[in-house]
Amino acid sequence: MSSSEASPPSLYAAREPIFPRRVKGAFRTAKWWIMAITLGIYYITPWLRWDRGPNLPDQAVLIDMAHRRFFFFMIEIWPHEFYFVAGLLIMAGLGLFLFTSAAGRVWCGYACPQTVWTDLFILVERWIEGDRNARIRLHRQGWNGEKIRKRAVKWVAWFLIALATGGAWIFYFTDAPTLARDLLTFSAHPVAWITMLILTATTFTFGGFAREQICIYACPWPRIQAAMMDEDTITVAYRDWRGEPRGKKGDTGNGDCIDCMACVNVCPMGIDIRNGQQLACITCGLCIDACNDMMDKIGKPRGLIDYIALTDEAHERAGKPKISIWKHVFRLRTILYTVLWSGVGAALVVALFLRSDIDLNVTPVRNPTYVMLSDGTIRNTYDLRVRNKHGEARWFTLSVVSEVPLGLAVEGAEEAWGLNRVEVAANETAQVRLYLSAAPDSAAALADRSEVQIWVEGQGTSDAPTRDRVFRNTVFNGAGE
Repeated sequence: MSSSEASPPSLYAAREPIFPRRVKGAFRTAKWWIMAITLGIYYITPWLRWDRGPNLPDQAVLIDMAHRRFFFFMIEIWPHEFYFVAGLLIMAGLGLFLFTSAAGRVWCGYACPQTVWTDLFILVERWIEGDRNARIRLHRQGWNGEKIRKRAVKWVAWFLIALATGGAWIFYFTDAPTLARDLLTFSAHPVAWITMLILTATTFTFGGFAREQICIYACPWPRIQAAMMDEDTITVAYRDWRGEPRGKKGDTGNGDCIDCMACVNVCPMGIDIRNGQQLACITCGLCIDACNDMMDKIGKPRGLIDYIALTDEAHERAGKPKISIWKHVFRLRTILYTVLWSGVGAALVVALFLRSDIDLNVTPVRNPTYVMLSDGTIRNTYDLRVRNKHGEARWFTLSVVSEVPLGLAVEGAEEAWGLNRVEVAANETAQVRLYLSAAPDSAAALADRSEVQIWVEGQGTSDAPTRDRVFRNTVFNGAGE
C-alpha cells in the first residue's frame, strides 16, 4: 500500500489572508460615517460630565460596581432595578430581529464592533502597506528590511488602537480622569491593568488577524439569521438573469457581468456574491459600490449587484416592475417586531417615571413569630431596609395602616427624633428594626393573623417639597383565641 493510500488527505486548510481593495461609493461612505460616530461615542462618552450634586459622581455614564449602581446622565439605576437592564437587552434583541427581518445583516455589515474595528485596522494597514496588490506582494515576499519595517509600524499602530480600546472600556467603570492619572503614574489597581490588557489583546487579535473568522466561526448570528429572514427580506444579491453569461465587454450574447472580480476584491469576507447567498456575507454593500463603479465605466445600468429581495427577483425575471421598498419593510413580521420593541420601550419609560426615590423592604422576624410581654401585650418584630435614592440625607417617617389598632416603635430611636422616625444618608440604605404591638385582649392580639401595611414617607425639602411615600404589605401574628 502506497503512502498516499495509507494516509487520508487532511481536512484542514490553512486560512488564506484577505486583502480587500479600496473602493468608493455610497455604502463605503456610510460605513465611514458610522465608524466615526460609533468610535467617537465609545471613546468620548466616559469623559462627559453630568452634575448630580455633591454626594454623587459627576461622570455622565458610569457603571459604579463599588456602590452597585449605574448612572446614565439623569438616570440612576439601582441593583433592585435590574429589570431596566433586562428590558434594554430585550429591546436590543428585538431590534436585531427587526432589522434582520427587514434588511438582512445590516447590523453585522455596518455597526457590529467586530466590523467597525476590523474596518479601522484595514484602513491603517492600507495606509502603511498600500492597497490590495501592494499588500499581496508584501505578504508573499520573504522577510527583508522593507517587510519588517512595514509590519512593525502596522503592528505598533494596531496595538495603540487596541490599547485605547481597552483603556476606554475600563473608564466606564470608575471616574475616567482619576483612573487615567493612576494609569499614567502606574498606581492603578491590578484589576484595571488586567482588564485593559485582556481587551487590548482581544482587539489586536480579532481586528488585526482573525477578522472574518470571528464572523464565520465565533459569532452565532450567521446561523440564526436564516430564521429571521424570508422572501421579502432585502439583502445584497447578484442579478444573475442580467449578468449571465459572463464575458468581456463588447462580446455579443453575453450579460452585463464582465467577470472583472471587482466585487470579490473589495469584499472583507473574501466571498463571491455572484455565487448566491452565503453564510459569510455580512451585507455591507461594498460589492455594490465596486460593481456600480464598473457599470459606469462600461456604460451599463447600475444595480447588477444590489439590495433586493427574493420577491423582487421573481418579479424582475418575469418582466414585472420592482416591488416598493415599503412593502418589504412594512409587513406582518416587521410590524410585530416593531410593536413588541415599542411596547417594551414604553413600559420601561413608564416604569422609569413611576418609580419612587425611596424604597422599602420588610422582612418579618419569624423566630419567634411573636413575643408576649409581661403585661400581655403581643409584639411582632420586623427588619426594614429603607433606601434613600436622593442625593442628600433625609428623614423618613414610619407608620402602620391596619384595620386593628397597633402600636409602632423603632429600635434605637431617640425621644427627640420621634419614635417613628429614622434618618438615612444620601444614596444609602439603612437597616431598621421595627416593633408592632397589640394591646392585651385586642382584636389583633386575639387573631391568628392580621393584614397590615407598613408605610415610609420621606421628608420634603424647600427644593423638593413633594413627599415620597411607599408601602409594603405584611402580617401581624397574634396569640389566637
